[in-house]
Amino acid sequence: MLRRTTEESLGVYRFGDCEVDFDRGEVRRSGMPINTSALEFRLLAAFVRHRGRVLSREQLINAAWGPETIVTDRVVDTHILNLRKKIEPKPAKPRYIRSVRGMGYRFEGEQS
Repeated sequence: MLRRTTEESLGVYRFGDCEVDFDRGEVRRSGMPINTSALEFRLLAAFVRHRGRVLSREQLINAAWGPETIVTDRVVDTHILNLRKKIEPKPAKPRYIRSVRGMGYRFEGEQS
């Protein structure tokens, strides 16, 4: 419930041609809804809440899966890859969700 309230308070966040509507639980690209899983939405919400900061895989696991969940780094990487395919103009050269070698990931989507 607390996580949901926090996400709802963010309203709508726009970056590039993407829009994250926390009130509706939707992601749109060029105005068209993107089919994201609940897990992908929680990952994106964590990135938006902490934009500009490096998030470790452990922090992402806590945000998206929950602190008591045991998930490997490779599972996190796979979900990040899937999310990039949905929001990045060129997923092979990410612009928004950037890898920070040896540390994790950083979201660089400035509000537009």
